[in-house]
This record gives sequence, C-alpha cells and structure tokens, in this order.
Amino acid sequence: MTLAKIVYASLTGNTEEIADIVAEAFENLDLEVEINECTQVEAEDFEDADICVVATYTYGDGELPDEIVDFYEDLQELNLAGKIYGVCGSGDTFYDEFCKSVDDFDAVFAKIGATKGAESVKVDLAAEEEDIENLEAFAKKLAAAAE
Repeated sequence: MTLAKIVYASLTGNTEEIADIVAEAFENLDLEVEINECTQVEAEDFEDADICVVATYTYGDGELPDEIVDFYEDLQELNLAGKIYGVCGSGDTFYDEFCKSVDDFDAVFAKIGATKGAESVKVDLAAEEEDIENLEAFAKKLAAAAE
C-alpha cells in the first residue's frame, strides 16, 4: 500500500487544517496516511514514505517558521530519489514574499532527488472552498504520480 507522509508547521491552525484536508483526500484514495507536526518527527522519516508532503506557513517577511528550521536543514542531508513530493501551505498576501516557505521546501526536495508530483498549493490565510478543491486535486496528482 502506498504510504503518504505529511509533515506540517502551524501557528494559527490554518496550515494544520490544510494538512488535514490533504490527509483526508489521500485516505479517500485508499492511501495509508501518516500526519505529524514538524517537531514530532525526523526528516529521515520521509525515507519510509512513497509520497512526502510538507505543509508550512511563512513567517513574517518570508522566513521559515522557527519550529520547522531543524527539519528543513536535516531534509537537505537526505537522498529522496524515487520519492514523490508535494508542498503546500498558507501565507498572507499582505506580505511581499507570499508563501516563500513553500518555495523553499520545493527547492530542497528538488535538490535532494525527489520527484515533484504536483504543483505547490498556496493558500491565503485559511482554506476556502476553492482552496479545498485545489488541495484535493493536489493529493490526487500526487497519488497518481506514485502509482
């Protein structure tokens, strides 16, 4: 069975909700899903997954959230060739660097050999109906890429 592992960082709950939407979409596609807050897991845990998803928010003017920095740095040491990945997250269009942390993780996954299974999904603050549809489509593309 295909294992999708989702790691998230959430301050206000918006990104946790995004991660939950993706997890539910994977479950509806009959995938095995593990979802964890970023301080509860190690980057190496992605080595056991078929699909690797990071859901993160962007802090301030484009900074990674403090709680996910260690995970981000450890991820750069891995070789995830053969793994499918996707990145999603929340941000605030008020800032110049909208959802920059999503782009930062996307770049790391590409650098460590993982295969991009779907375009990143960026949500302005909380997920609304269109965002939920985009996140469900994101999960479907990732699942199809892992088949």
